Amino acid sequence: MLSAIILAAGAGRRLKASVPKPLVEIRGRPAIIYSLEPFNKHPDIDEIILVTSAQNKAAIAKAIKSYSFKKIKALCLGGRRRQDSVYEGLKAVSPGSNWVIIHDSARPFINSKLITKVISAAKKTGAAILGIPVKATIKSVQEDFLVDKTVDRGNLWEAQTPQAFKKELILKAYNKYFQENFTDDASLVEKLGERVKIVQGSYENIKITTRVDLLFAGLIAERGAHAI
Repeated sequence: MLSAIILAAGAGRRLKASVPKPLVEIRGRPAIIYSLEPFNKHPDIDEIILVTSAQNKAAIAKAIKSYSFKKIKALCLGGRRRQDSVYEGLKAVSPGSNWVIIHDSARPFINSKLITKVISAAKKTGAAILGIPVKATIKSVQEDFLVDKTVDRGNLWEAQTPQAFKKELILKAYNKYFQENFTDDASLVEKLGERVKIVQGSYENIKITTRVDLLFAGLIAERGAHAI
């Protein structure tokens, strides 16, 4: 059994929108709808745990009501940090589930093909994430903002979601390192000394954080693309 945890508890303060980030509209539809659809339709996903905040739970429930998301098992409340929200989602996963895939609803342009790729990779190694090779020149900078060195980008990848894990592995990582601060789930598994496979993602699998990202999202949606 495979469970999907979709994180939709963010307020989106940097976006400076009048509604919570999951409800920001892209071409007339809330971002959360774009994120949910590929998981709801994917044949390998058995259930979806949607994690919201107390402030946006009712609004999100209303927004998704008219869509046939039959795989949503629960809407649970997240916490102050992203990792708090993931932990709450993990606790809501069905006991019979063996695999977990975690995705940020702020990445609305995921698709079935990429979901399949990351699940397949995880089932070989126990943990896998989507990522893209870094294109920009990266500088390491000192405290005084003087450049320390230019970093070789040959082996640098930008992590994306979804990230897929054997359930017992991600639970072990969370139980051991939960109190530490981290920005993605795979980093905890790495701290356990376990292997994490990176799978080629998509440059269109953008994370909506600022108004500029929202402009790009509109262009991607207008094209009808879903993370090609």
